[in-house]
Amino acid sequence: MPCSVNDRRMPVRHLTTAEIEAGLVEVARSPRDEGVLELIVARPGKGERTVFEEAELSLREGLVGDSWQTRASTRTADGSPHPDMQLNLMNSRVIALLAQSRDRWTLAGDQLFVDLDLSADNMPPGTRLALGTAVIELTDQPHTGCGQFVERFGLDAMKFVNSKLGRRLQLRGVNAKVVEPGRVRVGELVRKLSQGER
Repeated sequence: MPCSVNDRRMPVRHLTTAEIEAGLVEVARSPRDEGVLELIVARPGKGERTVFEEAELSLREGLVGDSWQTRASTRTADGSPHPDMQLNLMNSRVIALLAQSRDRWTLAGDQLFVDLDLSADNMPPGTRLALGTAVIELTDQPHTGCGQFVERFGLDAMKFVNSKLGRRLQLRGVNAKVVEPGRVRVGELVRKLSQGER
């Protein structure tokens, strides 16, 4: 049963750069090849979030119930939704660090939170992940912190995820597209597919 939430929360103290750096010890423990889908979040409208226990990934819509297909993109010539930005994935250990409480994870605006090493070395563009009965492919579109990210998690957090190290570790997350539709469920495995499985 989906649960609707609003992204307005009471302000919390944002982490300093030193605190974020200290938290990377736990982030570095993320599994490299097989992890867990921790949270599924749709953005049906501006400032709105719907949390799903189970959801459908569609070739046409991305996460069914999300507004990706109606969101304008500055990265397309005509402003249409970018096909390589259907889904945003974020490492669950990173958001746990920055958000400081699980009820604030949805503020990141990502749809899939996974306990998996999303670093560029481990998950370069073209990497495919199997989750539930679906398969998604990571794309080369960068996923970076913005003004809303600053408001929700602090300036130090935005600077850190956008730093050279932050981009190499892809701390802000990655963009992806659906290549095989299917159903996904919180708690299911997310598995990096080998070259022969593509």
